[in-house]
Amino acid sequence: MMKIFLIGFMGCGKSTVGRKLAKELGWMFIDLDHELEKEMGMAIGQYFDLHGEIAFRQLESRVLKSFSYPDNCVVATGGGVPCYFDNMDWMNANGTTVYIEMTPAALARRLENGRAQRPLLKALSEKELIDFIEQKLGERHVFYRRALIIIEGISLTADALIAALNLND
Repeated sequence: MMKIFLIGFMGCGKSTVGRKLAKELGWMFIDLDHELEKEMGMAIGQYFDLHGEIAFRQLESRVLKSFSYPDNCVVATGGGVPCYFDNMDWMNANGTTVYIEMTPAALARRLENGRAQRPLLKALSEKELIDFIEQKLGERHVFYRRALIIIEGISLTADALIAALNLND
């Protein structure tokens, strides 16, 4: 029985590589953001606008800890999940955490086209986007680095994750 929690900044590939990893292992894939949207009955951006970040982070923590996870699953978390309440401690106690690490410049390139769908980024210029990522990574680094496994996100594959997790047969 194993739960793999993928953590890292938005745009690092948690959902993309998480789906591939789950498929490769024959496990269930869970996107925590999608579960939150089901719970809220609206998009995360709408919830942010209506209720604010604090209410969102409280709900996010509750969903993280109360979700009915199957025995073997890969979970893509939101970028801020490890940084609030005791979420990082909870994930480390209940599964294997993997930090997908990327530079601010690489993240900015990935996030450039999808900013409108991301509440924290939608109003930022290109320069502000890089500054924002650098600032947030600086704040979040201490939480992200508590992951049990840290792996470089550029060109990350499911096979590389399987090797890092020692799941090779």
